[in-house]
This record gives sequence, structure tokens and C-alpha cells, in this order.
Amino acid sequence: MQIVEFTPGTLRFLDSIPGHPPGDGFIWIFLDREDLHDLLPTVQAAAQRLGGSALLDLHVKDLNNPSHPSHYDFTSVYDLVIFRRLASGEEVDHELASHPAPASASTALASFSRIRTRPVAFVVYDRLLLSVHPRGCFTARSFISRFLSDAMHSDGLAANRSRLPASPSDLMLRMVNVMVDGYLELRKQLGTELDQWQQDLLRPGSDFRGWSALMVARRELHVLEELCEDQNDAMQEWLDTAREQPPPGLSQAERDGLIARGRDVIEHIQRVVHQVRRMEQGAESVVQIHFSAQSNRTNNIMRTLTALTAIFLPLNLITGVFGMNFASMPLLRDPVGFWMAIGSMVAIAVILGLVFWRKHYLERSSR
Repeated sequence: MQIVEFTPGTLRFLDSIPGHPPGDGFIWIFLDREDLHDLLPTVQAAAQRLGGSALLDLHVKDLNNPSHPSHYDFTSVYDLVIFRRLASGEEVDHELASHPAPASASTALASFSRIRTRPVAFVVYDRLLLSVHPRGCFTARSFISRFLSDAMHSDGLAANRSRLPASPSDLMLRMVNVMVDGYLELRKQLGTELDQWQQDLLRPGSDFRGWSALMVARRELHVLEELCEDQNDAMQEWLDTAREQPPPGLSQAERDGLIARGRDVIEHIQRVVHQVRRMEQGAESVVQIHFSAQSNRTNNIMRTLTALTAIFLPLNLITGVFGMNFASMPLLRDPVGFWMAIGSMVAIAVILGLVFWRKHYLERSSR
């Protein structure tokens, strides 16, 4: 558990939870979800002492739930924001090792098979921010490392910095924004890999065999879309509440900046949702185009076969007539009868071939 005290322009790392919040600042308590059960009495006491109210039992269950979707809830004293972030590479590797993917999905591209998320919970008081993260959360660790680098080694007091968060809500939005940036980066990778799939599907004469991987990708895109929609709903509800009941103790400029940062986070989430929907539509469209191209190639093949059948049909008729068992037939005993029959068959085949060629029935289709 890390405890950081923020005051205007400065911050300080504390060894223990203070007895009261700073008059013109706030306290950030960061802990791992795996440690919440053991530290719950300490956390509840700190919430009561620094925030004015202990956490509700229902909200404690939400903090402990590793599968909780993005969500927003509030009481008269604090706000609860749960936001699902992308799992780190180490977390994904550990999960894939524990639950290996089925063989049918082994051909799925790496980015799609590695879309995993973890919930991060924020309890936002007027003078206290309590954040609960998965163990080893890179988002919180990056902020801790940044603040540690700013702090002086002598007494843990940071030099004056104007870009330090001004309120618990401000710090929460900054961490959420970092998590959303991960989704913005992911969409570039997914877009590149989907483009490669589209090229494989539309390549002339391609024998695409990655259908199981494509189904995995479509399912993951659908899950990602639902995830982002939950995130958007949670942050929109928080923003509406912040507009109606601005956090106390902030100047008008700080409140406007907080609202602007909240809108920026929501706009980033909406960009991810828009891009995911475009990728879903693009994947669906390219599959339809692929099947249309396959159907067109099949029609061309059938048209050619039909034309060839039509050419040889009169030839079969001629050979069938001359194969009848009659005692007397024209040209049957004529010395040139055979060559006349062969010549007529060749002429018929050539004439029909030219006719079908002029009608583009035997023309090789452009690819």
C-alpha cells in the first residue's frame, strides 16, 4: 500500500495514514486488490477518518470482484468508478499459460488473442482517493514512479510543480486517460492486422484457411466494443454528476479543467468505439466481398463449361447419327464420307467457338 499526500504544487510519500486530510490538498491511497481483504479494516478506518464515511459493504464486494465491468456508482459522500484497463503482457502470458487457447484458435493473430482486461476501482472522496488495482498494475506503478522521481530524497517532499493533480477526481481522470490511451494504441495494431487479413481474403485465387481465427477476431472485436461502451457509460455518468455537483474546494478554473479532462477521456473512449465498429464493419464487408468474388469465379467456370458443352453437343449428335445400325445411310460407304463428317464437325465447333467468344462466354475473366 502506498500513501501520497498532495498539496498545492507539492507531494509527499507517507509511511502511515495521517489522522486528517491536508487542509488544501488530498491523500491518495493505492493498494493491490489481492491485499484488500487483509487491509480492509485499515482502509475502512482511513475512509471514515479522511473521507467522512466508510465504504458500503456492496461497494467493498465490487472492489474485490476481479470480473466487475466498467461501472459508476455514488453515495452522498463518495463516488465509485470501476474502469477496465488492458492487461499487461505479463498478465496475458500468465493467463494464457493457465488457460491455453483451443487448437482451433491457434492461428488467431496475436493482438486479438491477447485482448484481456482487468478492473481498476477508484473511490473518490473530497479529500481522499482510494484506488484498488490488480497486483503489479502498470498504470498505478507509472504514476508512483513519476511521483517518486519528482520527490526529493531528503524528506520525500517534491519540488514545486504546477502540473500535479489538484483533486482526487483530477488524479483519477489522469489514470483513466492513461488506460484509454492503451486502447487507442491497440486499435492501430488491430487495424494493421485486419488489413493484412483483408488482403489475404481479396487476393485473386486465394485459398483462405483462417476462418477459425477470423471468428475469434470478430468475437474479440464485439467484446471490445461492449467493453468500451460500458466504459463510456460509466465515465459519462461520472461527468454528469461532476457537472451537477462539482467537487468542493476547487476554483472555477480548476472545475472547468476537470470537466474538460473528463470530456477528453470520454472523447477518447468514443474514438475507440468508433474505430472498433469500423473494423467490425470492414471485416464483415470483406468477408461478403470474398464470397461474392468466389461466387463470381464459380459462375465464370460454370459459364465456360456450359459453352464447351454446347460446342460438343452437336458433335455428339453427329457421331450418334452415324453410329446407328442401318444397312444404308448417306455417306456411309462413300470414300470421302468420313472426311466430310470430320470437316463438318470441325466447322461446327469453330463456328460455335467464335460465336461464344464474341459473346464473351469463353473469355478469361479479368482478376
